Amino acid sequence: MSAMLATATRADITLTDITGRNVTLPQPAQRIVLGDGRHIMVLGLLTDDPAKLVVGWRQAKALDPARLQALSAKFPELDNVASVGAGNRQLSIEKTIALQPDLVILSLIDAQDPQMKVPLAQLNDAGIPVLFLDFFSHPIENSAPSLKILGQAIGASDRAATFNAFYTQHLQVIRDRIAKADPARPSVFVQVHAAPDSCCATVGQGVFHDFITEAGGHNLGDDLVPGVMGTVGLETLIAADPDWFVATGGLHMAARGGLVIGAGVDQRTVDQSFAAVLSAPGISDLRAVQDHQALAIWHLFNDSPMHIVLIEYLAKAFHPDLFSDLDPAATMTEFQTRFSPIQFDGVFWSRPQ
Repeated sequence: MSAMLATATRADITLTDITGRNVTLPQPAQRIVLGDGRHIMVLGLLTDDPAKLVVGWRQAKALDPARLQALSAKFPELDNVASVGAGNRQLSIEKTIALQPDLVILSLIDAQDPQMKVPLAQLNDAGIPVLFLDFFSHPIENSAPSLKILGQAIGASDRAATFNAFYTQHLQVIRDRIAKADPARPSVFVQVHAAPDSCCATVGQGVFHDFITEAGGHNLGDDLVPGVMGTVGLETLIAADPDWFVATGGLHMAARGGLVIGAGVDQRTVDQSFAAVLSAPGISDLRAVQDHQALAIWHLFNDSPMHIVLIEYLAKAFHPDLFSDLDPAATMTEFQTRFSPIQFDGVFWSRPQ
């Protein structure tokens, strides 16, 4: 009788992930393996103690040192989270299964990778549910739905709805004004992981392309490279003559002498490293650079709904008259104080005068 009652009263959680797969959980997930380590910050949008839920993570896309240090200081148990792989698509099934997770969260890229076919089958055979979410490949289209799905999975739907309302409200202001004013879209070239000795990795579809498009710009990379990423020669870049030159970087670029910007970085470091990028042969001759229409931005705005702050910054830069009232710094402060599990200082964008 008691077994029948338990079966009758148990309320399974049925989810549809970002790929359209149906996933059923017997209860909100309490032991999660993250396929991308930096998604701890996304989880932190929905719970005051994200470390409590994470038993393993893949470190290929680990957090930057500044935020990881802040998280570890607040949540010491993070030091005990097991690594389940180091490469972009390397996932140790043995280590994952040994952790006895009740949910594995992977990315849309994992879902599309043929090398993940066998590991996914092994997780299925072990009875471990897998959710595919996406904050990277198609961030504008998939971030809010992915956060909603994650909220359902951990029993935090109300918090997911609150954040998504914040996100959508800020995004809609930009969309509505651009739709109404229909301004000319300036051409924008993005050099990702920018360094003065290597020109020029850029983005085609997805990721920063989506941010530029939403901000009212035209991403030249979409014209010049197939797929998500590619490399453009310096001569091609000079011939393209972009209205804006945007460089991405982070602490990971310090060892390469590239653009250092982001959490834990001071303005002097940003200025010096960006000056080195802008003084590189060919780059210094770009009309955008000479006209002071060059921007430095933190690369790790990608793969997080925090990118709404970047979109505001880009929109204000590209269309200053249309968005004179936007305050991306205030939006960043609100993001951190209302939603982030930690507070972190740094320089997240910069524009030399």
